[in-house]
Amino acid sequence: SLIAPHFAVYVRQLLEAEYGAEMVANGGLLVTTSIDLNYQRLAETMARRHVGELAAEHNLNNAALIALKPGTGDILAMLGSVNYHDDAIDGRVNVTLSQQQPGSAIKPVTYAAALTPDPGSGVPAWTAADLLWDVPVDYPQWDGSTYRPLNYDRRFRGPVRLRGALANSYNIPAVLTLQDIGLPRFMEMAQRMGIQSFGDDPSRYGLSLTLGGGELTPLELTAAYAVFANGGYRIPPTAILRVERTNGQLLFNYEPPAPEPVLDPRVAFLISDILDDDAARQPAMGRDNPLALPFPAAVKTGTTNDFRDNWTVGYTPGLVVGVWTGNSDNTPMINISGLTGAAPLWAEFMQAVYSDYDLLATLASGGAQPPTEFAPPPGLERRSICDLASVAVGAINCNFNQQEWFLETPAADPAPTPDPALSAWEQVEPAVWRLTAVGLPPDLFIDDQNNDLPAQLFCHFPPLTPLENLPADALPLLFLSPPRNPESLAEAHNWAQENNLALMPAALCTEEMLLAERDPNVPAVWRIASPRDGDEVSGILPIVGTADFNPAEVQFYKIELGRGDLQNPEWVTLGDTHNTPVVNGQLEMLHAAGLPPGDYLLRLIVVLWDGNYVGEPHTIRVTARP
Repeated sequence: SLIAPHFAVYVRQLLEAEYGAEMVANGGLLVTTSIDLNYQRLAETMARRHVGELAAEHNLNNAALIALKPGTGDILAMLGSVNYHDDAIDGRVNVTLSQQQPGSAIKPVTYAAALTPDPGSGVPAWTAADLLWDVPVDYPQWDGSTYRPLNYDRRFRGPVRLRGALANSYNIPAVLTLQDIGLPRFMEMAQRMGIQSFGDDPSRYGLSLTLGGGELTPLELTAAYAVFANGGYRIPPTAILRVERTNGQLLFNYEPPAPEPVLDPRVAFLISDILDDDAARQPAMGRDNPLALPFPAAVKTGTTNDFRDNWTVGYTPGLVVGVWTGNSDNTPMINISGLTGAAPLWAEFMQAVYSDYDLLATLASGGAQPPTEFAPPPGLERRSICDLASVAVGAINCNFNQQEWFLETPAADPAPTPDPALSAWEQVEPAVWRLTAVGLPPDLFIDDQNNDLPAQLFCHFPPLTPLENLPADALPLLFLSPPRNPESLAEAHNWAQENNLALMPAALCTEEMLLAERDPNVPAVWRIASPRDGDEVSGILPIVGTADFNPAEVQFYKIELGRGDLQNPEWVTLGDTHNTPVVNGQLEMLHAAGLPPGDYLLRLIVVLWDGNYVGEPHTIRVTARP
């Protein structure tokens, strides 16, 4: 009987294509292949046991596994089915070479294309921190039908960052990403990574391509993942290392080609870092899942409609393994996904290799073992980002409790120094903006030519609006970035309002809105606009803001400085009390030059004629610098 039969047949086909069927049939060739029988036998044993455990309950009767050495392209194991001689499962069909739908296992290619910098500007269209709105979205089709993508669990998560969208394999964000970058860009990336089965005609596909709507072979997809393992370089898979005649005549000697750069190394690292992020995928996969190995390994699952295909493809810098499970005749399995149908086999195989010294020795190149971790290449930097939950309605500052990798991009021209007399839009981080806005009364109708939008909680002012033209209660507030696609805008606003999150207002403020928004029962509006909470201060500077009130009800306002123990500070009044309202102007002067270096509090207090405060003082924290 054949050893590694699917691989042996594959090698024979390659030889016949190169030397002709007659020469191969007549013998006389000595062929050295890439297969490692220890890897092959491990795959055979584990796959048969895995299928045997799942067959009865889930109607899962077959499995395929391909293992590659990414640095050389060597095919170390090729299991085309669990039993080559079993016609009941079409055992002779080599599934690693047959066309299958990959499900979500194709998503890393979509996100790699999105994260890749523009060749002209050097700036990527997306970062791992950018926001995707996981809300219901409809796409009208040419035949009058509607395409509505759904997540695997039929739930919606609202605003999710790109990292979380990929790590948790959410479908809707992947569709939004493909919609933004376009099918041609996705297909170009797939071809560069070695996927040829999709062809080069984007018109054949729709947005479901990023969910596995096309077909490719497991060998193709596993080899494409090897690009990530190789830090953005492609080395085609190889099965034949040497061919010679029995008389010693050398016909072929494989020399690994020079690695072809097909993906920015920084993007390859980002994809690997996301796919290796056990914490990021817990919302969908749970804490204890088969993707969490005891060593660094990047991995992605896939499940096709009606449970016809289960996939798991993953890698370390030294080994790439692709697993498919299902039925060769394409009959559906029963209630089983890539996470439960393919991932346990992938995890068991990976851990067996990395716990066996002899198997690990096969992965060495030039006498050196490959790296065990994904190391960030030059040109990346870590930055703090906001906890999205802290961008609540009315928030002025967010909670920077997370970090993300960013590509270092070409230095832009320095931004002009902001004019303190003008309002500004500030991008706090990719998903969060700070802009001047005012709250609106409930159910105020806004004619924004988008009647699907709910009543807006705020209206906003364009950048560079003179502060003297702003209403007294205009504030620089935080808002989440809106969807880039118009189809998701209304549902994003609905989701944000239902979950007390602030989404960038859809409308500019008008006189009608401003007349409606001011509550006549509130005797005062007060805030400090500059300096901002957390600013460093030095020299002598104005404290700018608003203390707008009805003098018939309000006696005065004052600014106080808190010093010493800021949990129980000593308060000192700066300057005098003031009985004249101020709107977006100078409230008081701060002589920071006379303060010892350290942290201080500033608070604005508005006092009624009866001596009580109108409300809680507006308090900020500043740091005095020499």
